Amino acid sequence: MFADIAPRYDLLNRVLSLGVDKSWRRAAASEALLLRPARLLDVATGTGDFALELKRRSPHTEVIASDFVPQMLEIGRKKAGSQHLEIHFEEGDALHLPYPDASFESLTCAFGFRNFADYQRGLAEFWRVLKPGGRLVILEFPPPAEGLFGSAFRFYFQHILPRIGAVVSGNGGAYTYLPESVLAFPDPPHLARLMHATGFRVHYRLLSGGIAAIHVGTKS
Repeated sequence: MFADIAPRYDLLNRVLSLGVDKSWRRAAASEALLLRPARLLDVATGTGDFALELKRRSPHTEVIASDFVPQMLEIGRKKAGSQHLEIHFEEGDALHLPYPDASFESLTCAFGFRNFADYQRGLAEFWRVLKPGGRLVILEFPPPAEGLFGSAFRFYFQHILPRIGAVVSGNGGAYTYLPESVLAFPDPPHLARLMHATGFRVHYRLLSGGIAAIHVGTKS
């Protein structure tokens, strides 16, 4: 599914978020780079938009961008090359990361964590490859909250977004999956508890009225 939508993935992100996803990535990048990491891993990087943002903001940081979809990674490599940014794009399974223990000072996952088959396993891998004191930043879509705004966004997500996605990408199933994955995702307090149970010290904040959320975990 992700291979099929790879060529239109960036366009769809801009259209479906009305361009607000860029500000979300900037906010998450500030959290990820707060301690000036020497080495950073971006998991579920997709076509590399977040990895590119990180590298632009922190040229001294070695950025490794990992994903399990080769077609997405190839687009990311081309974008990095056109922007003259040195990023290592590597194929890998987020539940079995191909890196030694304590390899990174910072680890990020933007809009990919909800696709994990096992959240606890993913968090355990994040913990394993982070150095003590390392920083985990997860940027995700939480389920829409209760209330008028949440109801309106839920309607958009379930009824309008799949139609736009199907037209632009040619893959209706992918953009039916998106709202389903968001609605099934843990809400922000629940995700914070999962991170805390793994061992992270956690704080989080909501963005754009709760459409997105940034969770930050520190490996103690």
